[in-house]
Amino acid sequence: MDITIADMVRVPLTVSTVVSLLVVLAVGCGGTDASAPEATRPAPGPTASPTPEPALRVVVLGDSLAAGLGLPKTEAFPAVVEELLRARGLDVEVINAGVSGDTTAGGLARIDWVLQKPAEVLVVELGGNDALRGQPVANIEANLREIVRRGHAAGAEVVLLGMDVPTNYGPDYATAFAAVYPRVAEEEGAVLVKGFVRELVSDPELLQPDGLHPTEMGQRQLADAVVPALTEVLDAIRGGRPRPTPAP
Repeated sequence: MDITIADMVRVPLTVSTVVSLLVVLAVGCGGTDASAPEATRPAPGPTASPTPEPALRVVVLGDSLAAGLGLPKTEAFPAVVEELLRARGLDVEVINAGVSGDTTAGGLARIDWVLQKPAEVLVVELGGNDALRGQPVANIEANLREIVRRGHAAGAEVVLLGMDVPTNYGPDYATAFAAVYPRVAEEEGAVLVKGFVRELVSDPELLQPDGLHPTEMGQRQLADAVVPALTEVLDAIRGGRPRPTPAP
């Protein structure tokens, strides 16, 4: 039934009548249905998890010391280094590229293959076998320089492990050989670990019966010698600090 203004005038206006009329007018004018559900905001989609940074890759290019001759590979110093670095909160993967009997010439021959997969750090543990065979110091130095340069060219920081030989090879040879490592490190912009095997050879209990290769404890001694320098290098990489500058 439609109600006109004239009908409203003819109807006695009681309070109940006015209320009823207001309700009718409200409905007729399209008032909001109180029972209608309120508009809801769409639920937010799932938040993407941040992609974790990949582990820093460290490659150890070395000889039987790195290979862990006479021991399980898990006890060789590269594996122990990874264990110690992870205990310090560094997410690293240490690749053992040690080959028993290798020389600086052998390391140079395989460096490009070893670094086919990029690494943040190259650790060079070579030269001891060269000295044992009486190779010319100039050749050893030239090979080490080229290894360091190729490591840098591949985008890696280079840590050079300094070697010593007993003076029974002749004091002149031993002195010239030991001087190669700090010179190459300074002039090629590598980080030097001085006297890497010095503590090892001074304690017979750290060596296997052959008197040349470390025991499990000897390998841990080698790892302890490497970890401080590697920690500094890896922290620098994470912090974006530049690599050491080669000497002019």
